[in-house]
Amino acid sequence: MPTAIDIYRPDMNDTNASGTTGPISAARLEKAAFDYLGRYMASTETLRRVLERRVLKAGRSGPVDQDDAEAVIAGVVAKCRRLGLVDDQRFAEVRAASLARRGDSPRAILAKLAQKGIDGETAQSALAKLRAESETDLALTSAVRLAERRRLGPCRLRDREQHRDRDLAALARAGYGLAIARAIVDAEEAEDLQALVAQSAGDS
Repeated sequence: MPTAIDIYRPDMNDTNASGTTGPISAARLEKAAFDYLGRYMASTETLRRVLERRVLKAGRSGPVDQDDAEAVIAGVVAKCRRLGLVDDQRFAEVRAASLARRGDSPRAILAKLAQKGIDGETAQSALAKLRAESETDLALTSAVRLAERRRLGPCRLRDREQHRDRDLAALARAGYGLAIARAIVDAEEAEDLQALVAQSAGDS
């Protein structure tokens, strides 16, 4: 990987953090990547997009040498992977667990991982690990969390019957099947939802 290849034509400059100017180079994009990964956990594709935006922002004053830009970005991303700063499997597992805790369905989790550039096999592997580690049914547990967070079904404070169809639709849009949606929406009390989750422990 070139260590100081100019991404832009020789007359194109970029303003750095100190306010001075200089050509965008692999070293400067590498620093941008390290800074970003020091603050956020990212997938390979997310990091690539971040660096592309950096190049685009710096190149607003003139045309970009696209071939050089793509080569430098690819090199920086590859180095971050070699250093273990970017790991799509680890990212997928952490992200899947986080989404499940907030009430996302397995189907929604796969879709959101795909949006981050995670391939299907890696995403399925992360979801399988999450299921294996869960002591209860993953889909049901996540659906209950969604119902509690959005006050669906027995978590509503009033007018439950008037909102039944709407609540069923909300769970369906979130990626849950009719059986789970009905079990949640038709539960007598909010406390019964945790009983449903506990009961699923023997079936998971």
